Amino acid sequence: MIKILKYSEVDKSTLFLRDESVTRVGATVAEIIENVRRNGDRALLDYALHFDKVSLSSLEVTQSELKDACERVSPELLGILERAAENIRAFHKNQVRSGFITNSTGGVISGQRVLPIEKVGLYVPGGTAAYPSSVLMNCIPAVIAGCELIVMTTPPSADGTVNPEILAAAKIAGVHRIFKAGGAQAIAALAYGTETVPAVDKITGPGNAYVAEAKRQVFGKVAIDMIAGPSEILVVADKTCNPAYVAADLLSQAEHDAMASAVLVTDSKELAVAVSEELEKQIPKLSRADIARASVDNNGKIIIADDLFAAVEIANELAPEHLEICTDNPFDYLSSIKNAGSVFLGKYCPEAVGDYLAGPNHTLPTSGTARFSSPLSVDDFVKKTQYTYYTREALEDISGDVEAFAGAEGLTAHARSVAIRFEGSER
Repeated sequence: MIKILKYSEVDKSTLFLRDESVTRVGATVAEIIENVRRNGDRALLDYALHFDKVSLSSLEVTQSELKDACERVSPELLGILERAAENIRAFHKNQVRSGFITNSTGGVISGQRVLPIEKVGLYVPGGTAAYPSSVLMNCIPAVIAGCELIVMTTPPSADGTVNPEILAAAKIAGVHRIFKAGGAQAIAALAYGTETVPAVDKITGPGNAYVAEAKRQVFGKVAIDMIAGPSEILVVADKTCNPAYVAADLLSQAEHDAMASAVLVTDSKELAVAVSEELEKQIPKLSRADIARASVDNNGKIIIADDLFAAVEIANELAPEHLEICTDNPFDYLSSIKNAGSVFLGKYCPEAVGDYLAGPNHTLPTSGTARFSSPLSVDDFVKKTQYTYYTREALEDISGDVEAFAGAEGLTAHARSVAIRFEGSER
């Protein structure tokens, strides 16, 4: 059963279970990465046999396989995927940035160009659940950014196929190439390349502890989006809320993973008790009841705060991945929210709408990193290059300052690179 506590009784260091499991798999992941670096496709095929229990003849999903998979998906779901993709595109198009040029008098021009990252890799997990929504959320911003090559890896099933909903989402989103590889070995292949899998410049997408640790280890060789921890939700609610709604929203994240954290902060003891009772009614009805039960019992909490503004301050302190403000007047609190991955406002905006259809990205910072990081966006798939131009006259005007600054740092070659251009001439 979920714990009910006053805020003064809470051990803040354990309020959200912060994932440290990646530290326990580091050596194993390092071995996998080195094997893939040395042996390429052969290592990937061996790992598919070992981990996925499938003997693959090839790694890449063919166009025929892609077509067959899409035909196996119901027209109703295809329509939903299309509508979701449309909303995601509409939201993310607003994130596109332009470069700029600064023109100043005296022969100086400087500016910045915004360029797409050329090659990106998207990791899509398999295992206990398939997430076509993650394909849309990771690929569509990359397409909008203008990335030239978008590669996806995802674990195969025991029969050598890939989940058809994942492949349908990949086709709708605009993935260019798809490979049957999962786990740390897929991350290694994307980072270093194999005979079949092209090396990319950035890797995005969620995964288990092995995937997270592999991303950590290849960072520097390639860019990554983030190290994602277990799912988190924090609901701020008052006494007017329907406890059944609140309990359902908490369980929407608890069912992801036994390590997930679901927290309610309320100013109403009556709501706290009612939500606890609702959780006990709803958990047995879930298809993933065992996972939700472990999450709620081990990591779930209900915190009673003095008032809702105090509840928002608690949210700011925790910086949750998902934050729901379940009140009649949620916009009264929006300006006070400083740290949250994604905010869901009102009694009729459950977090699940953000996972699938609303449009904002559902790849979010976890483990308190919303204090300094942001949801996945078009910005994650671009890089910026700056440039500067000086005429001879413009350089001459500031040459003394540059030489003096370089001299103050003891870098005489820096100073000389300016001075040499004016030797033998009047300044």
